Amino acid sequence: MARIETVAVIGAGTMGSGIAHVFARSGFRVLLCDVAQPALDRALAQIRANLGREAAKGKLAESEIEPALARITPITDRAGLAAADFAVEAATERYELKAEIFRSLDGILPEGVILATNTSSISITKLAALTRRPDRVIGMHFFNPVPMMTLVEVIRGLAASGETFAATRDLALQLGKTPVEVNDAPGFVSNRVLMPLINEAAYAVMEGVATPEAVDQVFKLGMAHPMGPLTLADFIGLDICVDILRVLHEGHGDPKFRPCPLLVRMVDAGWLGRKSGRGFYTYGK
Repeated sequence: MARIETVAVIGAGTMGSGIAHVFARSGFRVLLCDVAQPALDRALAQIRANLGREAAKGKLAESEIEPALARITPITDRAGLAAADFAVEAATERYELKAEIFRSLDGILPEGVILATNTSSISITKLAALTRRPDRVIGMHFFNPVPMMTLVEVIRGLAASGETFAATRDLALQLGKTPVEVNDAPGFVSNRVLMPLINEAAYAVMEGVATPEAVDQVFKLGMAHPMGPLTLADFIGLDICVDILRVLHEGHGDPKFRPCPLLVRMVDAGWLGRKSGRGFYTYGK
């Protein structure tokens, strides 16, 4: 397999900007693509701020900040991704959007390039089947905040080749991450276990068993979790939690994954967690 030097990252939101950050920090050239220039501008500003924080903590030399930023090229036209040696899709967790992106990338990128997705729950096998290179499609699930979290779930779809898995695993190692091999199933391991926990915590609040503060305190003090499940849900985004639960519900056909009605109502109200200023808790600007 050809050496990977240039990586395309599609989607400049929280996850996409974090993925671009770790690739650029590790010496890769990054083509960061989004349909909206303001999203790219915000992403670059966030990456600069996060690199500065790393430097302040001694994890990065000040002299490395500008070179890392210079390795990131923001683009709005996907045709510019043709120069990439590897691609990571990090768009919103909606199958229709990811399907459109994968069909597009399959037509733009050279035949040998691996197409990875940062999806947290959608079938890798199903996305791979949309392309002419199903053996070169794989899941590369990073965790938020990407620069800090070391885990990467590397998810093998039914058609993924051993060569594709090995190349993706080795790439994660070059980023200083710890890759963990997982087979394709709705929610993989992380969200198959985490989302029912968050969902049940929401039911506990909805049914008046305890307040959000009390639920979180039980998990922080009794289970040594760094943050409680409802604080974590606010951090992830309640809309994303509901989207993942719906994928789990549909994929497994098991009612235990049905989103808690309270979660659905909060999303309908626009209470999405930290990013909207209100979720189970209220946040300032």
